[in-house]
Amino acid sequence: MMSTVSTETVRTPRTVERIIQGQSVMDGAGVKINRVLTNTLQRRLDPFLMLDNFGSDAANDYIAGFPDHPHRGFETVTYMLEGRMRHRDSAGNEGLLANGGVQWMTAGRGVIHSEMPEQEHGRMEGFQLWLNLPAKDKLCKPWYRDFTAEQVPSFTTADGASVRVIAGSSHGVQGAVQRAVTEPVYVDVALPAGAAFSQRIPAGHNAFIFVYRGAVDIDGKPVASGRMAIFENSADSDGVQLHASEDARFILLAGQPLNEPIAQYGPFVMNTQAELMQAVEDFRAGLLGEEAHA
Repeated sequence: MMSTVSTETVRTPRTVERIIQGQSVMDGAGVKINRVLTNTLQRRLDPFLMLDNFGSDAANDYIAGFPDHPHRGFETVTYMLEGRMRHRDSAGNEGLLANGGVQWMTAGRGVIHSEMPEQEHGRMEGFQLWLNLPAKDKLCKPWYRDFTAEQVPSFTTADGASVRVIAGSSHGVQGAVQRAVTEPVYVDVALPAGAAFSQRIPAGHNAFIFVYRGAVDIDGKPVASGRMAIFENSADSDGVQLHASEDARFILLAGQPLNEPIAQYGPFVMNTQAELMQAVEDFRAGLLGEEAHA
């Protein structure tokens, strides 16, 4: 059940640096995806590596799913707005991600997992975020947890914003997951037309929003549905402030940059080419998934 909180005060809000349109790609076994945060933005939006938005009413766009594939060196956060997706991995974890649910997986030293739809019709919509791990944690023991819609903390503001807090905190409400190094903030906001929403964000964090319903206005700059707005970094800022020009929904993300080298080869994200080569060798030798059992 949602609680009501007072509006969070932001005295010096950030402005928009630029607005990004995602790229249409296919991933997994042929799932159509809007890749919002691409490789070219990894350094700018450190510690975030990738953000995919998937959404379709046509089963052919999603039914093939994501069969067994490996990960090493980062975390995946899957947020399902609508639909049913079954997760299985080499560490013996299994869970069903359904409407409003969140799946958080720390790949660490390595897992092999699959994400397969458990529906043959209807809408499948959601997001998958890749969050980097610091060098000291890249080979940590894998971790996994499912959160049902009811387990994701939520609240409404006095201005009528309905907010779900996946990570970090918002308006004093602690999210489902906390991370000490990257300190991610991940909220999903439904904002009625004419209402405003503020979120306090540390000045050192990189931050962005993705609007997936309606449109918002940030300091006079419109951000339409299907667009990502990257917030300008400023040592003087204490957060962000948005207004809904029509009924809108968006996700807002912020995180403490790691400022470490990024070496990526597909589903492996390490700090050096040598570490990438080791990850590939471990996978080919059948060791990567086995490591998840240790």
